[in-house]
Amino acid sequence: MNQFLLRRIAISIPLLLVISMIIFGILALAPGDPMAEFATDPSVSAEVRQNIRQSLGLDEPLPVRYGKWLSAFVQGDMGYSFASRSPVRALLGQRIATTLAVVGTAYLLSVLLAVPLGMLAALRPYSVFDQVSSTLAFVGFSLPTFFTGLLCILLFSVRLGWFPLVYNSTLVVSDWPSLLAQLRQSAMPIGVLTLFQTATMMRFMRSAALEQIYRDYVRTARAKGLHERVVVNRHILRNALIPVVTLVALGVPSVFTGALVTEQVFRVPGIGGLLVSSIQSSDTPVVMAITCIYALLIVIFNLVADMLYGVLDPRVRYT
Repeated sequence: MNQFLLRRIAISIPLLLVISMIIFGILALAPGDPMAEFATDPSVSAEVRQNIRQSLGLDEPLPVRYGKWLSAFVQGDMGYSFASRSPVRALLGQRIATTLAVVGTAYLLSVLLAVPLGMLAALRPYSVFDQVSSTLAFVGFSLPTFFTGLLCILLFSVRLGWFPLVYNSTLVVSDWPSLLAQLRQSAMPIGVLTLFQTATMMRFMRSAALEQIYRDYVRTARAKGLHERVVVNRHILRNALIPVVTLVALGVPSVFTGALVTEQVFRVPGIGGLLVSSIQSSDTPVVMAITCIYALLIVIFNLVADMLYGVLDPRVRYT
């Protein structure tokens, strides 16, 4: 196990370096200038703009800029935002709580709903429950989140007035009324994300369970007289979860980087909204920090998924 972990970590380090170099190169060569906002400001002279450019290191060669960024990032220094002049770590700290509250809650609800619903649909194939749940699942992942988000806004905010139109980022939860207001403004973005993610994972779970139900070892377990609950939990569910673990593990990093479209639709001040605004303003340090954290989390949770394989399937050996 230890050798397996060390080998995977040794492979992951150059992989992350290549990813960071590619992203840094793309951002450096992409059209757009971080100093563009000063170009239209008559109070900022060309000399001042040049001094700001030098202070940010934008006049240095690309390899030098990448080397300095990488050295600082490894030490935990993500640099300063070109747009707000604030530390990138502080910007991420301001947004991560909202992202975890909205996107994290939606993802947790999706996992809790998708696994039992997918199992029930697989255990009763072609029943009324299976057909209804499958139809809802197809609707759920066929409709993009921006469409369901706008539909929810028009129905529940504009016409019925049940939920606020946009997310209030200045709301502070200090008592029961403010907590209720927080839940009301979080309901629609959480609901939209939960619908989409539950539909996707439920179909995956149903397919994985159906592949196991008709296997010989399941028939053998039933022929031995084992209780149906034991057959389902110990044999079918456990083996069906193996491919689902990969899907769930690789989806966890998106919880920390936010939902780009949904956060924009509901004006949720999360990491996804920060990433979109940073790309629009060519704010390289912020974009680099978010994308590299996302890549790092992908590698970590992919490794976690490999570890869970051994727990779910004792035949898996780490050599």
